[in-house]
Amino acid sequence: MTPEQTALVDRIRALITDELIVRGVSMFGGRSVMVNEKILVSALKGGGLLVRVDARQHDSLLRKPGATQATMGPGRDMGPGWLEVAADTISDEEQLSSWIDTALDYNRAVAGGRS
Repeated sequence: MTPEQTALVDRIRALITDELIVRGVSMFGGRSVMVNEKILVSALKGGGLLVRVDARQHDSLLRKPGATQATMGPGRDMGPGWLEVAADTISDEEQLSSWIDTALDYNRAVAGGRS
């Protein structure tokens, strides 16, 4: 992991200490944080964040600062429900926490309300 990824994973873990089932997995070119055996977010190499969200909120969340459509390479977007958030827009805990909360809401919905 890059130093940016390591620092971001540490910040993410500090925000989800109340979650019961948490583990890290290498995927999507980053270090993903799984909650309830479902991806929550992934720390990307440059310190950005890949976020799994409710596809119904996708378009409105794209309007938030630093949010873009997540891609799997040139010309291959990951579809609704997958966003990338630029590192400079999650530099403080309030900004990061907002994205983590959004991802947790979706995670709990698809995991059947477990936490």
